[in-house]
Amino acid sequence: MRVCEVVKRYGATIALDRVSLEVARGSCVALVGESGSGKTTLLRCFNAMVRPDAGSVEVGGRPVESFDPVVLRRGIGYVQQEGGLLPHWSVLRNVALVPWLRAEADAEDRARGALDRVGLPPARFGNRWPRDLSGGQRQRVAIARALAASPEIILLDEPFGALDAITRSELRRSFHNLRAGMGVTALLVTHDLHEAVELADEIAVMKGGALMQVGRPEELLDAPAHGYVEELLERAGVG
Repeated sequence: MRVCEVVKRYGATIALDRVSLEVARGSCVALVGESGSGKTTLLRCFNAMVRPDAGSVEVGGRPVESFDPVVLRRGIGYVQQEGGLLPHWSVLRNVALVPWLRAEADAEDRARGALDRVGLPPARFGNRWPRDLSGGQRQRVAIARALAASPEIILLDEPFGALDAITRSELRRSFHNLRAGMGVTALLVTHDLHEAVELADEIAVMKGGALMQVGRPEELLDAPAHGYVEELLERAGVG
């Protein structure tokens, strides 16, 4: 999937300034930068939650505008920072949501399999309510829901940001192993450079809606291409 020369404005504010980025099939790219840098806006271009004012967005070699947006979103996994679970639905029903919307006969079986993959045995957790879970467990359920329909692409918007350090570290390791095992393509928004280095094949640094540098973690560490990238790495204590 890729964007080319994408521009997005909100009134006088330029949220994306001629951004071009490609995410190779099966890879994980992390979008990093300060709040307001355009990370979430760019992420949401790929599931048509944001429509750019100029430029092109492609998923699976097709322009995003050629998709029915509902069909597109049901084919892409999406994990929000707070999970976005439906509080009046059980864990199993939450995870089965997308397969159920796609009228797949084995929706609950898919949900059970996804819960197993994220380390939440369905016999133990399936009938619980989101309010009965810890923060880390809720995020595991959110990841399971994103994976239940076996998408080729998953978008993650600060999925571990609201968790304590120990839980965040455990979930990052779980997600890394899970993604590698499934071969899913991932785009990850994070403010945590340590997280980006741990999880991503490539890191895209954003500032003021523009891309400052894109490269493998070691490339950014060895040769930051912009003063802002160097400053960001120094402030985070990375390298």
